[in-house]
Amino acid sequence: MPSREQLSTLLAPDGTVLLTVECQQGVVGPDSALPELAKEARSSGALANIARLVAGAHRGGVQVIHAIAERRPDGRGANHNARLFRAAERLPVQQLSGTTAVRVAPPIEVAEEDFVVRRLHGLSPLAGTDVDALLRNLGCRTLVVTGVSANVAVPNTVFDAVNRGYNAVVPADAIAGVPSDYTPALIRNTLALVATITATDDVLACFEGPRR
Repeated sequence: MPSREQLSTLLAPDGTVLLTVECQQGVVGPDSALPELAKEARSSGALANIARLVAGAHRGGVQVIHAIAERRPDGRGANHNARLFRAAERLPVQQLSGTTAVRVAPPIEVAEEDFVVRRLHGLSPLAGTDVDALLRNLGCRTLVVTGVSANVAVPNTVFDAVNRGYNAVVPADAIAGVPSDYTPALIRNTLALVATITATDDVLACFEGPRR
C-alpha cells in the first residue's frame, strides 16, 4: 500500500478520473443477467463503496466516467469470437441499448458533469471507445478503476490504461468478481504488479482531504 502522501500526489484532482466499469442494472442490479456476480458485488460491499467513491469524486471535483456495456437488439457490431460473448447472447436479461438494463445502478448517482460512455463490442471500456480520448482531453494522468468484473472487464481496463501510459489505481474493496476468493487472488498476483492497490477510504481521504 502506498503512503498517504504518495497516494495524495497520485490522486491530484486535476489529473485524476474515476471510472466505474459495467455498474449497470443488468449486471449488478436486482434483475441482473449475472445474479451470482450481482450478489457478490452487493454482499462484498463493492457496489456501496463505488457509490461512496463517486459521491466523494463529485464533492472533490474529480471527473467521473461511467463505462456501460450494451448491445443492439439485432446484435450488429457485437463480438461473437469467444465463449463469453456466445453465452451472453443466451442470457434471459440482455444489455440492450435504451433499456433499464444499461442504466447506471443504484446506489451510484450520476451527476450532470459525469460522462456515460457506451460500447457495443469487446471486453474493455478503453478499447475502441471514446474513453481514451476523453481522458487525454481531460488531462488525466491517473485512472481509478472500479466496478465489475474482476474476472474480465476490470483487468482488461487496468492493462489497457497502463499500456496507454496512465497510472492505474485500484481500490481493492471497490471491485468484485466470482467466486469471491478470485478477486483477492487477482489483485495479489496480477493487478498489484501493474497498478497501485489501495482502499476506498484512502481514496476518499485524498478526494476530500484538507488540501481542498
